[in-house]
Amino acid sequence: MELLIDDSVLVKKYMQGDESSLEILINRHNKRLSSFIYSKVQDREITEDIFQDTFIKVIKTLKRGKYNEEGKFLPWVMRISHNLIIDYYRKSQRMPKFETNNDYNLFSVIRDEGLNVERQWIKDQIDAELKVIIKELPVEQLEVLEMRIFKDMSFKEISENTGVSINTALGRMRYALINLRKLIDKYNIVLTN
Repeated sequence: MELLIDDSVLVKKYMQGDESSLEILINRHNKRLSSFIYSKVQDREITEDIFQDTFIKVIKTLKRGKYNEEGKFLPWVMRISHNLIIDYYRKSQRMPKFETNNDYNLFSVIRDEGLNVERQWIKDQIDAELKVIIKELPVEQLEVLEMRIFKDMSFKEISENTGVSINTALGRMRYALINLRKLIDKYNIVLTN
């Protein structure tokens, strides 16, 4: 009978101190969330770690009373896990990977053949200027742009997370790019180095 209780009711009950409500939510969404995480990382242990970290964040957010009921519970939890997956990949790629053999060459690890110091500085400047001007976009466009570009989310995921149709998400992205071009012209930003 308890499985018929709506997620939002269970969230409220948990926030009021009913610990068993969270257990029901975890059990209800365990398989779908685990499958989603595993599809991205392809490793059982990492999947379990990210799953646990996801619910640690869920618990902390709920305990602080910061949960926003506008979104549905599952898409919110999926977004948290998606962000943790991105964090996992960022951390794992931060450290250079190299094979341990006798031909090891330190310079092959630290050398960046694509950018010299001057080019890197110019690229960093362009990135910094773009981060400032995108803040001028309307909120809906900025949200879609950040999800698509910085979080690498599909338009289907963006649609689910924002509660709008895929066509609306695509439209917002299109207008974000149009407005971004206007802002680049307005501030006379040169995008080539």
